[in-house]
Amino acid sequence: CAASRQAACVSGCIPVPWLCDGEQQCPDGTDEQCGDSAVSSVCGTKKVQCPGTHHCIPHWELCDRHQDCEDGWDEEGCPQQPCLPGQWQCRNRVCIMAEWKCNGIDDCGDSSDEDVCAPCTPGMVRCDEGKCILESLMCDDKDDCLDGTDEPSTCGELHTAAGCCPSGWGQGEGSHRAPCNCLSACSCQVCSARVDIHSGDLYWLALLHLSCSRTHVPCRDGTGCVAQEYLCDGEKDCADGSDEDGCAQLCNTPGRSHSYYPCGLGSCLNASLVCNGQQDCADGSDEGGNCSVPCLRSCTHLCYPSPQGPRCWCGPGYRLAEDGLSCKDIDECTEWGKEACSQTCLNAPGSYSCGCLPGYLLEPDGHVCKLTGPEPKLLVAVQSQVLSYGLRSGHEEVVLATDKGRVVFSLDYDLVERKVFWMDLATESIRWQDLNSGKKGTLVKGVRSDCIAVDWLGRNLYWTDGVAGQVLATRLGAAWQGIPEYTVVMDGDLDQPHSLVLQPLAGRMYWSEVGSHSRLMEASMDGSWRHVLLAQGLGWPTALALDLPTQRIFWLDEKLGSVGSAHLDGSRVKVLKLHWLRSPFAAAVCEGQLYWSERKTWSVQQVDKASGKNRTVLLKRHGQPHGLQVPSWGAPNPAVPALLISHPAQPCTNGCAKSNGGCAQLCLPNP
Repeated sequence: CAASRQAACVSGCIPVPWLCDGEQQCPDGTDEQCGDSAVSSVCGTKKVQCPGTHHCIPHWELCDRHQDCEDGWDEEGCPQQPCLPGQWQCRNRVCIMAEWKCNGIDDCGDSSDEDVCAPCTPGMVRCDEGKCILESLMCDDKDDCLDGTDEPSTCGELHTAAGCCPSGWGQGEGSHRAPCNCLSACSCQVCSARVDIHSGDLYWLALLHLSCSRTHVPCRDGTGCVAQEYLCDGEKDCADGSDEDGCAQLCNTPGRSHSYYPCGLGSCLNASLVCNGQQDCADGSDEGGNCSVPCLRSCTHLCYPSPQGPRCWCGPGYRLAEDGLSCKDIDECTEWGKEACSQTCLNAPGSYSCGCLPGYLLEPDGHVCKLTGPEPKLLVAVQSQVLSYGLRSGHEEVVLATDKGRVVFSLDYDLVERKVFWMDLATESIRWQDLNSGKKGTLVKGVRSDCIAVDWLGRNLYWTDGVAGQVLATRLGAAWQGIPEYTVVMDGDLDQPHSLVLQPLAGRMYWSEVGSHSRLMEASMDGSWRHVLLAQGLGWPTALALDLPTQRIFWLDEKLGSVGSAHLDGSRVKVLKLHWLRSPFAAAVCEGQLYWSERKTWSVQQVDKASGKNRTVLLKRHGQPHGLQVPSWGAPNPAVPALLISHPAQPCTNGCAKSNGGCAQLCLPNP
C-alpha cells in the first residue's frame, strides 16, 4: 500500500476509515476484526503499518505534517487545501466543524481540538484557531488571529459606539462600577464597549444615545432598532409599539386605497372629511382655501372639494391616472407580491383573489395556503440520530440511529421509497436506511461532502465536494460492491461548491460556492447550461432551500447574518438582515415558514419566510444539528406522488423519469 491513508488487506489496500466500519472489505474479514484479532495483533485497533516494516502508527498521525514512517509514507499525497468556511483544521490536517472544539470529545483524533481549551491568561482572548492574543488587539484593523476572528464585522459598530462616558460613572452608591474606556471623538456615548471574540456580538455597559444602522430605525423609547420594512406592518416590533404609531393614517401604507387626502404632516385623511367645516388634519390643511369651489370636473369615479380646488378620487382597488380624471386598476398580485397571496394570485378589476396549488387548501383568511393530508414532518440530524418533528403537533420521534461517534452530517429523503440518505464523515461514505423496514445499507464509499441531494424522480443522488471543486452523482439503487460507482457531473471552475438543492421536476440544480468569490449557481442536472444566478451581496451562503410553490430559492448567509431569497431566474431578490443568525448549516421551507439548523446554539429554529419575524426555537439538544429536510409529500404511499408530477405551475421535464431515460446505468436529465 504505497498511497497514504490506507491499510493493508490480504488481497490489497483499503482506506483507513473503512476499518471497523461494520462492512467487510477484505476477503478474509480482517478489516472488521476489531477486538483481539488478526489486525490488532499486527498493529492494534486504529493503527496502520508502515510499508515494509513492523512499525505501527496511529491513523491520526497520517498527514499530521510530521514524518512518522521512516520513508515518509504517512505524509505522501496529503491534501493541501484549507478547510471550508465553518470548519477548523486539526494539527493532523483533518477538518472538523469549528463548534466541535472543546466539546470534551477527541473529534480530530490527535486531541488538538481539545488541547486548545485551556483558558488564556487574564487580559487575553483565544482566537478560533487556538492561539491567545491580547484583548487590546481586538478590532485594531489587523488580523492578529490567523483566521481573522479578532476582526468581526461588528468592529465597525464598536468604533461608532465608542464615545465619552457620562460624568460620575462608577461613583456613588448603587451606581455601576465597571471601568470606562472613553473616546471623546465620537458623538454617541458608550461606556466600556467591546466585541466578544467567540460570537462577534457587540456589548456595552452604558448607552445614552442609541445609534441604528442605515437599514434600521430607533424605537421611541431608545431600547432597540427595527428594520425599516417592519414599520407599519401591523405588528409591534418595538417594546413600546412606536413602530406602529400613526400607521393607520400613513398615505404610503401598502394596500391603502387612493381615496385619501395627504395632510401637511405626512398623515392621510379620508376624502369625505376634507372641506367639511372641521379641521381633521392636525395642521388644519384640510380646510379653507378653495373648499367652496364646486366639483365640475369630469371624474371617472368621484370628485371631492379640497383647499387646492376640486380633485378626482378613486374607489378601493384603483388609483388615479396621470390625467387626474380617470382611474386605473391596481394589480395587487404584481405590486404586493406575497403580501397579497402566499401562492397563486388572480387580479380582477378593483380586486384580486388568492388560490392554492394541488395538495394545499386556502385558509379562511383568503390569503394563506396550508398543506392537506398528513402532518408535514421535519427530519433533523442531531449527532448520531435523525429525529422526526411534527410541524403542527410538535411530536418528536427518533427514526434513525447510527453508532455513537458517527455523526449524521448532510441528509436527504427519497419520498418514493421512504429512505433517508446521509453523509457519514467517519467512514467517508453515503449511507441509507429504509424507514419502512429499518434496513440499512451503503450507497458509495470513499467520498466526503458537505451536502447531498436526492433526485427522487430521476432516481439519482448528487453531492458536492468542496475540496475537489466538483458535483458528483450516483444511482439511488446502487449497491456497494467494493468499487466506487459514480460520475463527476461538473468539474473545473467550481469555487468550493457547498450547499446543493435539486428541482427534479424541471431537471435543474442550484448550488452555492463559498470560495474567493461567493455566488449562487444554476445548471441542468447533467451539468450543462451552467450559469451564475446571483453574485452580488453574498458572504457565505452556507444553506440553500427551494420553495417550489412560490418558485423561489432561499439562502442563509453565515457571514452577513442574513436570509435572502430570489425568484428561480435570479430576479426579485429580497434580503433580510437578521442579527441573531449565527451559523446555519441546512435549511428547508414549508408553507410560510423557513427552518434551519443552527450549529453554535445547538438548535433548530423557524421564522416567517417573508418577514423574518416570529423566530421560534423548535429543538435544542446536547449535540449539534446538521442536515434537515421537510419531506412534505412523504406519505406512506410508495408510489411517486402524482400531485408533483401533474404540478400545473411546473410541468415535468425530467427525461429520466420514465424507464431511466432509456439508459442502462446512470441517466442525468437534460431538460
